[in-house]
Amino acid sequence: MTRTHRLALAASALLFSAFPATLSSAQNAAPYTVVETGRSYTRLQDAVDAIGNGSGTIRFASLRFGDCAIQTAGDVTYEAAVPGQSVLDGAVCEGKAALVLRGRSATVTGLVFANIRVPDKNGAGIRLEHGSLAVSQSWFRDSEQGILTGDDPAGTLTIDKSTFTRLGTCEGSGCAHSLYVGNYGALTVTRSRFEAGTGGHYVKTRAARVAVLNSSFDDSRGRGTNYMIDLSDGATGSIAGNWFVQGRDKENYSAFIAVAAEHRNHPSGGLVVESNNARFAPGIDRRSAFVADWSGDAVELGANTLGPGLVRYEKR
Repeated sequence: MTRTHRLALAASALLFSAFPATLSSAQNAAPYTVVETGRSYTRLQDAVDAIGNGSGTIRFASLRFGDCAIQTAGDVTYEAAVPGQSVLDGAVCEGKAALVLRGRSATVTGLVFANIRVPDKNGAGIRLEHGSLAVSQSWFRDSEQGILTGDDPAGTLTIDKSTFTRLGTCEGSGCAHSLYVGNYGALTVTRSRFEAGTGGHYVKTRAARVAVLNSSFDDSRGRGTNYMIDLSDGATGSIAGNWFVQGRDKENYSAFIAVAAEHRNHPSGGLVVESNNARFAPGIDRRSAFVADWSGDAVELGANTLGPGLVRYEKR
């Protein structure tokens, strides 16, 4: 064997090891470990049930899983042993999501959610029905939705350093979105990326308070998308330090950020939009509003850097 062949084989082995194996290739290992007890489980649901109404952390092996779970109680952390190498791929519980959460709280760190689809076109990586959720260093891709929530005015959703790729569809009775938050108490998105949407909005939220900070919205490869941020019922809070690029293939290109486009269930007075950079992708020549406002409240627009064709603010 020549030195060149040895190097090629070594490189191939290294490349293969960088991707998670499928669960069937694991040598009878139980891939979910409850950190506090050290006990491992072959099914994610069994690990969740073992924590029950208590608090605990489930550590995922570096594998690609055809598995899902429902959390009905307790405070559970779902944690990849190596961020980005634990993939929940395609399996759904209750016809909803890979993780269906309605316990006290949940934390998700380092997981990948991929290829989630269901008959009603609302398939999500995570369905949050009750309680608070914190997500970090996670990737939601190639699904109908990344995260979908119900209503919990006492709950909070926090997302940090996470990516949402090729999500959304308007093929069902309504649209699915990269991130769709119901009537929650507060939504916070920081240092995250939304890209290449396939329908709907990138962030659609009915939360009373929002903070979308230091994140990027790259619609240059989007298909049939709508707003970058839709505050459907109005909201207070801050949209600041973000980077927005609107692409060519839009279902609705009339605004980047929409305030109270559906209802005025929450006040929007004092909502601050500042220090953002927004523009069209190269070669696009059209007009759009950076902020379109149906609320009738005093939204505060600070200094934002806007490209040609963008109108700073429109009252609708």
